[in-house]
Amino acid sequence: MNGTLNGTPHPSLLQRCRAAVPILSWLPHYQGAWFKDDLIAGLTLAAYAVPVAMAYASLAGLPPQVGLACYLVGGVVYTLFGSCRQLAIGPTAAISLMIAGVAGSLAVGDPVRYGAITATTALLVGIMSIAAWFLRLSTVVNFISETILLGFKAGAALSIVSTQLPKLFGVSGGGHNLFERLEILLRHLPQTNPVVLGVAAAALLLLLAGERWLPGRPVALVVVVLAIVTVPLFHLERYGVIVVGALPQGLPRFRLPAVTLDDLNQVMSLAFACFLLSYIESISAARTFGLNHGYGVDSRQELLGLGMANLAAAVTQGYPVAGGLSQSAVNDQAGARTPLALTVASALLAVVLLFLTGLLRPLPEAVLAVIVIVAVTGLVDLQEFRRLWRISRLECGVALVALAGVLLFGILKGVGISVVVSLLLLLRLTAAPHVATLGRIPGTRRFSDVERHPDNELFPGIILFRVEGAILYFNVEFIATTVRERLQEATVPVKLVIFDLSTSPYVDSAGGRMLAGVEEELESRGIRLRVADAHAGVRDLLRAAGLERKLGGISRLTSLSDIVQEFQSGQ
Repeated sequence: MNGTLNGTPHPSLLQRCRAAVPILSWLPHYQGAWFKDDLIAGLTLAAYAVPVAMAYASLAGLPPQVGLACYLVGGVVYTLFGSCRQLAIGPTAAISLMIAGVAGSLAVGDPVRYGAITATTALLVGIMSIAAWFLRLSTVVNFISETILLGFKAGAALSIVSTQLPKLFGVSGGGHNLFERLEILLRHLPQTNPVVLGVAAAALLLLLAGERWLPGRPVALVVVVLAIVTVPLFHLERYGVIVVGALPQGLPRFRLPAVTLDDLNQVMSLAFACFLLSYIESISAARTFGLNHGYGVDSRQELLGLGMANLAAAVTQGYPVAGGLSQSAVNDQAGARTPLALTVASALLAVVLLFLTGLLRPLPEAVLAVIVIVAVTGLVDLQEFRRLWRISRLECGVALVALAGVLLFGILKGVGISVVVSLLLLLRLTAAPHVATLGRIPGTRRFSDVERHPDNELFPGIILFRVEGAILYFNVEFIATTVRERLQEATVPVKLVIFDLSTSPYVDSAGGRMLAGVEEELESRGIRLRVADAHAGVRDLLRAAGLERKLGGISRLTSLSDIVQEFQSGQ
């Protein structure tokens, strides 16, 4: 029997478990007819995941089997805790590049330490995600806007491509940002290995043709199989084609990463950036599929799902995972009905790790580089940039700043720049809210902005203001100054000023003091101040501040039109 709290029933232990572990809710209602769809989707996703996971692990500077293991455990755990039916969990390109850029400098050439650092990062990402779930911080993380993500993803894609280009030409690379990498690549182009370039070009043409004529099909797997067959058949290693080499056989072993307190301090900023990127990338994809299929996605639950998946990646010596849009799109297009498709894919990846790793030895690194390049091209959305340019030059500029930050300073610092730009944009919008001067729409009792509608009816002796936003401590001076300027511009003596608070959902104590100060200033000039259409919380604050008598009453029953009519009838 459920208990009660203040007369309201609170959930039982079983209900809490079902909320925290969604599979307990949907699995008992699973229909047998769905399994065929989930089976096909799982097979397709596994076929996609094998080459992509290996490619992303190589991008992260880790052995290819690490990427497979991350996909395996991430899929199983997300099946238990995730709320999106089509989201696929695994390594992503942006996180992989971020790991490579930071972990390499910390490990100083020690592969054992490198693996410990990447696993520690996944551990911290998992802990941060679960803490955010526990503290209900899902909405706070969403402060990074889609505009920022547009520029960040494009910058990440270009950075990733620049790290992979040397592998296509069979030359050495380097550099800390896009421009340095391109400069080094141009210097080494005379040493291009024509055989490596030929292998990469053939793989690229096949992948592009597959994307155009066979969308949603595991074309990358076919390319990998062809490459594995071609290399030993024509003895391409003799001509400088670098291959993956022998991969260890067997499932990942479960153990906590061996870390020190110093390690935790060093990777904390990297882990926080990966946490932000993982959640934002995942929730954006999850909401897209939820909207397409007509179901809701629990943004808070996604924090728990990602947190548990990253903990699983950490104890299998992996690195941070997320819900990528491209891999999830493959899962969706293949017909996934439930997260059970992820478990099917994980089972197939387990078979690969147990029995098929020896077959992957001749796989050229150039082919993995091509797979990465093709996978990340979808992150550059030129059409969305053009649309944003038409809608808002300011937001387009913000997206370009995020893009430039990633290109100039790298993925990790690019995340930080993106966060700062998001907060600055938010502050800019709230620090200078639009203060509209209102007039009555002819023939109605409604009011709107005179600047937009010059034919609105004005009232001699009255000025009506509407602050289109919350009234907070950092914008009260702007609002008060705007009111003073409008009063100075008045061509006839003003006797009444009315604040329409219908579009101000929140007024803090500084906002209350600002209204009190404006009222005193106006009263000294023989002008009355009234407020209308305030929300319940705003009315409570103004009353607590002792403004009800000064403002001639604060009532939900008195509208803007009522105050105007009252003033006119009293003249």
